[in-house]
Formats: sequence, structure tokens, C-alpha cells
Amino acid sequence: QRMAKAYFQLGLGVDVDRSKRVLDSSISLFDRQLVELKNFSPTPEIKDTYQKLEAAWISYKDVLVGAAPNPEAGKKALALSEQVLALAHQGTVQLEKHSGTTAGRLVNISGRQRMLSQRMAKFYQAIAWGVGNDKSAAELDKARKEFAAAHQELAAAPANTPQIKESLDLVKQQWMFFENALNQKAGPDKRPQTAVATTSERILEEMETVVGQYEKLK
Repeated sequence: QRMAKAYFQLGLGVDVDRSKRVLDSSISLFDRQLVELKNFSPTPEIKDTYQKLEAAWISYKDVLVGAAPNPEAGKKALALSEQVLALAHQGTVQLEKHSGTTAGRLVNISGRQRMLSQRMAKFYQAIAWGVGNDKSAAELDKARKEFAAAHQELAAAPANTPQIKESLDLVKQQWMFFENALNQKAGPDKRPQTAVATTSERILEEMETVVGQYEKLK
């Protein structure tokens, strides 16, 4: 989701230097983690999911690094980012069932919040660049609702430590800024697009902290 977001931002000419860094570092990270997950796969079903993910990822990466961002490739990137996400999510669900702990569930919900922060920005920038499809606005709305509901669930988790509560409060503040940016119509001055680019990165950083704190509870 973050790679597609960065790719669309490069196409839009928004937050260009950071978007380049985000795209490059996200591609390297995805490559490394996919190798780890494939090697770790504890069951044949999980291994099969990660082999399918690898095939989808190869096609996606080709679009992301093949040429300078252009709207035609942007439409392909949008479709492939959805395919890669579906398989990555399938693997996560399989691994969660395999581990079967409450802490594992909190790690996964908070991990999914990171993804949703990027998913909302991805659809916003796709629409702004004119590469969104007929489902993009509805998917953006759905991701917003899921993020808000999951934040409430995390905030109410009995396992929360004072540090986790504090981190979740910071996320809530950033979420207000992010929602405000998402509510603005993309304009020629690119200010709303830039606001979405920067606030989605801040939410991601805060959620990284929360995921790390939940991992310590295991």
C-alpha cells in the first residue's frame, strides 16, 4: 500500500524526495521480509500462500521500478497492489491462527492499522492522479471506517500498558489531522495531496511504536 502511495505521489510530483526514499526502502524491506516469511512458513498451506505472493510481487515490482511513473502504469500498480495485499493478508491470518494468542491478535490489529493508514493515502492519491477506478472512493471510505473501529478496539484492550495508552492517544491526535487532510478535495496547488502524504507517514510511525509495544506483551 505504501509503495503504491509513493508511486502515485511521484506521478503527482508531491513530496518527491521522501516519496522516492519511501518507494526504494519499502521495496527492499518487502523483498527481505518475503524471503523470511517463505523460509519460516510452518505449514504447507502457509508456504503455498507465500509462493503465490512471491509471483504477484514480481509483477508488481516490475511496474514500480520498470519506468518513470505514468498513468497507464499507475492503473496497473493499483490493481497489483490489491492482489499483493490480499495474499499478504491471507498469510497473516494463517499465521495468527497458527500462533493463537491474544497478544498475537493485538499485534495483527495494530499491524493492520499501519497498512490501513497507507491504504487510505493510496486511494486518495490514486483519485487525485486520475488513476483510481470505480471502487477507489468506496475502498477509501471502507478503510477509514475500519481504521476508526480498530482504533477503538485497541484503545479498549485490557492488556494495554500506560505506555501503549499514551502511544494510542498520539495516534488519535494524528488521526484527526489525517482525516482532515482526507476530507479535502485534491487541488491544483497540491496542498491536500501533500498533507495526505505527510500525515500518513506520521500515523505509520506512531503505529510502528504501538506494534512494537504489543509485541513485547507476548
